[in-house]
Amino acid sequence: MVRASGLLAGQNKPVALKSISVDLSIHEFVAGVSATLNYENEEEVPLEAFFVFPMDEDSAVYSFEALVDDKKIVAELQDKVKAQKKYEEALAQGYQAYLLEEDACSRDVFRCNVGNLQPGSRVALTLRYVQELPLEADGALRYVLPAVLNPRYHLSALPSDSSLDLKSPLTPLEQLPYTLSMTASFSSQHGIQRVESNCSLSPLLFLGDGKTRAEVSLAEGHKFDRDVELLIYYSEVHSPSVVVEMGGPTAESGSLMGDPCAMVSFYPEIPDSEATRTCGEFVFLMDCSGSMQCPMGKENRSQTRIDAAKETLILLLKSLPMGCYFNIYGFGSSYEMFFPESVRYSQKTMEAAVEKVKLMSADLGGTEILTPLQSLFRRRAIPGHPLQIFVFTDGEVVESFAVIKEVKFNSKKHRCFAFGIGEGASTSLIKNIARMSGGTAEFITGKDRMQSKALRSLQRALQSVVEDISLSWDLPPGLFTGVVSPEQTALFRGQRLIVYAQLSGAMPPTEATGEVCLKYTLQGKSYENKVTFTLQPKPDANLTIHRLAAKSLLQAKDLGFRETIGRYKREVLELSLESGVMSSFTAFIAVNKELNEPVQGPMAHREIPRPVLFSSSTASRAQCYSRALAATSSSLRNPRPQSVCCATMTYPRSDVVRAPFLSKNSQSSGSKGHTVRRETAIVLLVYLQNADGSWNLDGALAQILGLKLEEMQTSYPDEQVDSSDWATMLAVLWLHANCGDLKDEWHLLERKAVAWLHRHAGPGVPMLVRKGNAFLKCSVNPRLFTP
Repeated sequence: MVRASGLLAGQNKPVALKSISVDLSIHEFVAGVSATLNYENEEEVPLEAFFVFPMDEDSAVYSFEALVDDKKIVAELQDKVKAQKKYEEALAQGYQAYLLEEDACSRDVFRCNVGNLQPGSRVALTLRYVQELPLEADGALRYVLPAVLNPRYHLSALPSDSSLDLKSPLTPLEQLPYTLSMTASFSSQHGIQRVESNCSLSPLLFLGDGKTRAEVSLAEGHKFDRDVELLIYYSEVHSPSVVVEMGGPTAESGSLMGDPCAMVSFYPEIPDSEATRTCGEFVFLMDCSGSMQCPMGKENRSQTRIDAAKETLILLLKSLPMGCYFNIYGFGSSYEMFFPESVRYSQKTMEAAVEKVKLMSADLGGTEILTPLQSLFRRRAIPGHPLQIFVFTDGEVVESFAVIKEVKFNSKKHRCFAFGIGEGASTSLIKNIARMSGGTAEFITGKDRMQSKALRSLQRALQSVVEDISLSWDLPPGLFTGVVSPEQTALFRGQRLIVYAQLSGAMPPTEATGEVCLKYTLQGKSYENKVTFTLQPKPDANLTIHRLAAKSLLQAKDLGFRETIGRYKREVLELSLESGVMSSFTAFIAVNKELNEPVQGPMAHREIPRPVLFSSSTASRAQCYSRALAATSSSLRNPRPQSVCCATMTYPRSDVVRAPFLSKNSQSSGSKGHTVRRETAIVLLVYLQNADGSWNLDGALAQILGLKLEEMQTSYPDEQVDSSDWATMLAVLWLHANCGDLKDEWHLLERKAVAWLHRHAGPGVPMLVRKGNAFLKCSVNPRLFTP
């Protein structure tokens, strides 16, 4: 079922949370964040305020404190059950108490309780965390301060003890009663080029003589009504590095927090080999829940999530290699398959799948991904075709740990490439199902192009497998290393690799260096990447590297309060308490016993409203979530029949040449009739491509290329040239000449087309390139067509 949250009862009452202030410090690719929640009770009765908010899955929360009447109260990290009991006991005795804990069902949702807040009193709660920043394809480091936390779907079979179960109406974005302020500082030895954001920022201010330090802030009066995204561009981001941090002065020697800790960052120089695998079973899991009919972002005429996903899915289908196997699942409260089992990729099966994709809609109720995954894992493997799963979802499911556990249990059978669609997608679900299976995770929000991110993942899935990944160390005598990070099972071109290691033994008394070497094999050839580093540990009061190391270990073992298996529960609890990094089994608790007198009388309970993506300012947006929730409720009241082997999707055949799956927002009208945007033209061109990579010479292709069919037919360069040879060459030349900046989206299908040309036209390809360039009046480099 879906449980919506927002302002709990008494909407006319003042909201206790007045503002949020964030101090962000980014050094190289690590973010340190201090977030302060400022509360004030303007009512005449004591309050207990609940604030449920999202945080990125990779955040290592290590500090929580309260400032009351200029007195700082530092919270203690304790066993969660004990912390909850201590909180309740403090409230019963009339003391002020503060509790911070992870949600029981998802690691990217937190809950902050403020109890016995007296009338007229103020309190500032500050939490601190550190986080690795992911690297985007264009070299940007991406930091996101999450705000949006949409309603999530419950698996009916599991108990409902999530913080998201607090029942309250949805709150329109523009009515949020609190504001956000944020200052951000950046430092990098490589130099800072620029900072971009989806929110209004002050001008970037460089500090000092060079461009190695800078700061920026959010525009004044910013409402916390959307995720705040920063893209930081350094002059160089692909340099390997090793940073050694001194252990904690009070921690026991020989422990993770007491010994020095190293953070190793590699950017493996994996060759860009054209030899990719043509084998594989590719299964696409498409979220068809009601929430997928909502817009991708807040902009007017923003494309719906389901429409963007359908366009991307057709592009992926067209980019698959001949000879592989594939299938498509649509899932919601129930799930359906395109084919009873995966089928071999051919023109016939590809066309059948495209026809079904065109008619997919967001009509399957809630987001229940566990059942289709279980069904998929139970199916017999196809010999010689490793399973590659692509999951597209807005991630609005509460019990993410149950899904992650299932993926981890079957990690030897598959790789999963996961895509979180829209703001509010669960980072815990998306990142972990990719991490546990050796795949990659991508998030698509606002104006992001889903196509380019999906095709990048497909390219990785088609890469030759990098094998025998290992690290070797060359250190002075008496110094040893123990790798803290989980074993690395996958490595992709253009991807950063981060490894944490504990250094034990005798540190050299004088300046000394060490060397670490990354080794791996690709297509039978061995490769090495080395980096030399100084062995003089640097002090850091926050123990940033140690806490990040602990977080990486916790992520591998902590599968939630219910799902973590017995032998790991004690390890997770002990590591969390030792490192001070919160886990599913710990919580921060603080009690203020220095009141003049205990709080008397019953408390009023208030939940702080939180932003949900879709605003009421536009009628269609205001109705979007109500339609989604209604669809979910309807599907639960009248569920589709579902068996162990679910029904296959059947759709009426459509003979329309155009691509009716396109949303109206993808098209526009011009004075001369039908015109389309360049991005839409690519989608239409992709739609016309055959499974083998060729195009047919017809009126539909001529219209997309802006040509007349008669001219294309009469311009054959040679009577011996087949019409498909000519059509395919013109289509590829047009892509190079007009859409070079979007090559990430059509690179794979272009390679299929060029390979087809060489098989079909052979030595005539150079002549086709010359004639095609002349006909289209362009100058595409002939070397791009070299086999």
